[in-house]
Amino acid sequence: MNPSIVSHISLGTDDFDTALAFYDRVLETLGAKRIMNHPGAAAWGKQFPEFWLHRPLDQQKASVGNGTHVGFMCGSREQVQAFWKEALAAGAQPEGEPGPRPQYSEAYYGCFVRDIDGHKIEASFWDTSIAPVG
Repeated sequence: MNPSIVSHISLGTDDFDTALAFYDRVLETLGAKRIMNHPGAAAWGKQFPEFWLHRPLDQQKASVGNGTHVGFMCGSREQVQAFWKEALAAGAQPEGEPGPRPQYSEAYYGCFVRDIDGHKIEASFWDTSIAPVG
């Protein structure tokens, strides 16, 4: 059984091929791979299709949500740093370099970028040996 409370997250893109290449590269740093492909849509995950990218079904321009972001879970600080490095190399814009964010928790270490469509994405590691989550 999947332990997550989230079935999946889905983001729209206007440049599907470029976005596919971006997420193939960046999500590989998390041990995720593209596991489903459909015309105009693809999904990544480790076991289940957890993150989807697609052209908007209504054929309108994809848009970025104000206050919305997608957070990816990492297994170490080094994985956060690898995500950051690959995201920037693949065309992301920086939104907050890797580091601790004690305002979230003493256990939190993460980074934020904007993908090629402007969606805010995060990679975080929660070091519960430092402090419990919450």
